[in-house]
Amino acid sequence: MYANERLVLALPKGRILDEAVPLMRRAGIELEAAFEDPEERQLRFRTNHDQLDVIRVRSFDVPTFVAFGAAHLGVTGADDLMEFESPEIYAPLDLGIGRCRLVVAGPREDAGRDLGRLSHIRIATKYPEITRRYFATRGIQAECIKLNGAVELAPGMGLSRQIVDLVQTGSTLKANNLVEIEEIAAITARLIVNRTALKTRTEQVNTWIERFREAADAA
Repeated sequence: MYANERLVLALPKGRILDEAVPLMRRAGIELEAAFEDPEERQLRFRTNHDQLDVIRVRSFDVPTFVAFGAAHLGVTGADDLMEFESPEIYAPLDLGIGRCRLVVAGPREDAGRDLGRLSHIRIATKYPEITRRYFATRGIQAECIKLNGAVELAPGMGLSRQIVDLVQTGSTLKANNLVEIEEIAAITARLIVNRTALKTRTEQVNTWIERFREAADAA
């Protein structure tokens, strides 16, 4: 990382982005017009700051870009951060946006079921690492089937009885005849920083951490 290169902030597509843009504006960041154009296919954008660009990537790729130094800062859900787990990522700030829950869910007849009595469980999920760790702490071996979408279909299709997924209102679970069984974690979006960038470009990176902190506090 060179001191004179532009800082790069990675933003996630999807559920967090709509809340992240107003937060960025409160932090003094304005994006070029192409960012708001739904027909635009570019993924890297200029801002009103000469030394700051923004990239837009899939949510679960934000930690990867930051960990390997392709982006210096990022906004990502705690779920993706928990799944990725890298010592190269520093997460100094909870932004308080993108609120949801990571839960274990299953068929309606599983409501109130004590999963702690099981020794083995098959789970369909986008989060196999979180799921394995969560059940391992209770002495349960979790066989995880990785899905990147439509996780709620798994129980009805016989792929697994339970799932681990994000829930905001619970309407998608209800529509697929599923209920929450256990909550694994409350999830919000975090500002994350590449540790090398923090050491080599301390003043610049800390300036943006403080700007985001003030913007989050002002919400």
